Amino acid sequence: MNGTLSNPSNPSNPSKDTSSTRDSGPALLGIYLNDHLTGAGAGVELMRRICRAHRGQDFAPQLAELAQEVSEDRRTLRTIMESLGVRPLRGRTALGQVTEKVGRLKLNGHLFSRSPLSDLLELEAMRLGVEGKAAGWRSLHALARTDARLDAAELDGLVQRARRQSQTLESLRLRVAAHVLATGDRLPPGHA
Repeated sequence: MNGTLSNPSNPSNPSKDTSSTRDSGPALLGIYLNDHLTGAGAGVELMRRICRAHRGQDFAPQLAELAQEVSEDRRTLRTIMESLGVRPLRGRTALGQVTEKVGRLKLNGHLFSRSPLSDLLELEAMRLGVEGKAAGWRSLHALARTDARLDAAELDGLVQRARRQSQTLESLRLRVAAHVLATGDRLPPGHA
């Protein structure tokens, strides 16, 4: 065989160029954080819609608190990105908003109005988003071991908050699921 082929299992192989891999770390971090920022934007929009859809419910205050926290988490992510020298990509922010709006187009049994399933599916989507956010905070926490620009204690707090948000959403999701799937109707205002 030709001796010019790279052998990744042989670290002494001079044809293997590791400098481009090392240099791509910051670029990959930027892409990663911008992906999370896109998701955060979609999450903020979805949480606002969930709050509007559940006005009058006894759990509306929990939803309002979650919406505020999700918005704060997005601001925190922007601050972390700034501290790491990562610029938000404007097109990605708009993509998050478009993604959230496209998410409304689903086969839910109703063409022009909200289906009772909309409530359940939105809570499920929001919970998945929070789980993704928590994974992002955990990834940054791992990076904090070698990057002094990141505050591990702050990231611990963000992970804990995401865990609590996920538990709250799961509790609400189960409540809505039990009602919607049993009756085929949306929860009536003030339903306990």
